[in-house]
Amino acid sequence: MTAVSQLLADGARRLASTAEARTLLAHAAGVDPSRLLLLDAVPEAVEGDFRGLVERRAGGEPVQYLTGRAWFRTVEVAVAPGVFIPRPETEVMTGWAIERLRNLGEHPVVVELCAGSGAISAAIAAERPGCRQYAVELSPEAARAAEANLAGTGVALAEGDMAGAFGELDGQVDLVIANPPYIPLEAWEHVAADVRTHEPALALFSGMDGLDAMKVVAATAARLLRPGGLVCAEHAEVQSESAVAVFATTGAFTGVADNTDLNDRPRFVTAVRAGKLAG
Repeated sequence: MTAVSQLLADGARRLASTAEARTLLAHAAGVDPSRLLLLDAVPEAVEGDFRGLVERRAGGEPVQYLTGRAWFRTVEVAVAPGVFIPRPETEVMTGWAIERLRNLGEHPVVVELCAGSGAISAAIAAERPGCRQYAVELSPEAARAAEANLAGTGVALAEGDMAGAFGELDGQVDLVIANPPYIPLEAWEHVAADVRTHEPALALFSGMDGLDAMKVVAATAARLLRPGGLVCAEHAEVQSESAVAVFATTGAFTGVADNTDLNDRPRFVTAVRAGKLAG
């Protein structure tokens, strides 16, 4: 048996992160991190698993891939290689959407584009129940993860290109939300090595200026949304003006605005579908 405190200290030194060491040791021991310190010691087998995880993390593998889990707002989702890891920055945009959904009737229609793991849709289902939700994801690996993460939520998931998704909902959707790929290919060398090495390029990069997918999001939202419907889409920090311009130049939206994340950095664009409201 090896003392938990000693293992945590060793792991923290190797990773320069006490939080990551705690997460990995809890995973190896099969306990919730909040209960880890209730253990005085762990068996040699757990120690071996933990030290192996620490070395893999030190080699660049994301913690979320090592544990197979990621937290997003109030939900925990399964992730694996080939599936984009949800980020805290996206939680702010999701909160923006949830707050507005509270004022959009009893059963507002919501569509998530570029769903990835399904974390955004899962959070909306948990925090704003009663919505009629739909989500679409292009990657087969991510779609399988989303299917598992959204099981029992009532979210209708489709695998395929967002450009033609959910044609039966054209002009009827209350809110479209998306975290599309947006990193410019020209910025490849500036992306953290562990991200560009381990996370799927399909979920990261989108043309030389990073706006290829954003243009599809804008066009698809224009098609799906009812007049007065809302759209929000995450973008890179350097795209505060260019992402706004994507929506503004379509002529399909009013009230196009940029919004900041937890670190007060430009992070997501919001807009209202133009057009005459019924009645």
